[in-house]
Amino acid sequence: MDLSYGAEAEAFRADVQRFLADNIPDGFVYGALDSAEAHAWAEDWRKTMAANGMIGVTWPVEYGGRGLPKIAQVVLAEECAKSGVPWARNIDATTLKMMGNTFLRWGTEAQKRRFLPGIIAGTEDWVQGYSEPDAGSDLAALGLRAHREGDEWVLNGQKIWTSRGELGHWIFTLARTNPDAAKHRGISFLLVPMDQPGIEVRPIVTSTGEAEFSEVFFDDARTAADNILGEVDGGWVVANSLLGLERGEEAATNPILFKGELDRIIELARTHGRTGDPVIRQRIAWCYSKVEIMRILGYRILTQWLADGELGPASSIAKLYWSEYHQVATDLALEIMGIGGLVREGRKPSRQMRADEVGAPNSNNAWIDIFLLNARSGTVYAGTSEIQRNILGERVLGLPREPR
Repeated sequence: MDLSYGAEAEAFRADVQRFLADNIPDGFVYGALDSAEAHAWAEDWRKTMAANGMIGVTWPVEYGGRGLPKIAQVVLAEECAKSGVPWARNIDATTLKMMGNTFLRWGTEAQKRRFLPGIIAGTEDWVQGYSEPDAGSDLAALGLRAHREGDEWVLNGQKIWTSRGELGHWIFTLARTNPDAAKHRGISFLLVPMDQPGIEVRPIVTSTGEAEFSEVFFDDARTAADNILGEVDGGWVVANSLLGLERGEEAATNPILFKGELDRIIELARTHGRTGDPVIRQRIAWCYSKVEIMRILGYRILTQWLADGELGPASSIAKLYWSEYHQVATDLALEIMGIGGLVREGRKPSRQMRADEVGAPNSNNAWIDIFLLNARSGTVYAGTSEIQRNILGERVLGLPREPR
């Protein structure tokens, strides 16, 4: 079994390593910044990456990319993960990875030339308008309506859990354009500018104290008739292909990030004198084996992604695996710290993050945010564990569908 990436990919890796060495200050720890500092640094870092050709590296040159093979994006993400810096801003997970690549697959030539350069430059950010109060896991039950008036679509309804909704210049959203069609039909994938009187964004403050999500209300909001991807009433297939882009290179970076977190849990055990505890040692060994399995599973997923160009339903096993593992691992961190681990100390980390990203590995503050306020949500966002099991059972193993 050859697990190497090849000479071309390794040459690009050397370029990335030089770029990171030249542009990351010595001793810099991104996770140690407070919210304002982290935001400002991420904005500058995004500009630095774009100026050095490190954004959209696999996209065609005519749209602002470098035309490199897909493995180059994996290499870039790996090296950024090892260096402890984001390969782009948080909002770029949606803007660049998901929406940008969806334009490449479904966009017209005019749409690609209109939107892709702005995505690479970071001048136009996108947010996702999928979930609704009555349409979460059952997304096809959505109620946002859009009807055609001349050369425009007019939208009325609501979306919720829109990540970083207040930052978006555009929202890609699913709207029902044919209420008489079957449930998964009659839905269109529309592109809507957010800076208009018909859109209201209301931040949602979560238990972390952060407003990571928003509600978005459409009241006769408008967008041009040609701001649509795919066919009218055919948006369901576009929406699902976009969700398949959500993971991708995470198969390579997650094992790196979780290994970094586990190293800090081990250091936590040393600091608290728990390394001689046979139960703690057994649980650490369990975590180590799980991270190694995650790494090998990642190679398998990457092989499929690089060969087929997209991830099939089998990729649900990775999301199910890491999200449930993370709860056990962070539970172990608090077990090591004892009751004192529930007492906040120091300043709050800049955002919700894994422990490998936090500057002070033994800070109570960090572990509370990671475990109590973040890790538990991992089995809900990006597809609940129940949904992932249904996908694997029905679409991979061919088991009978769950009774409705």
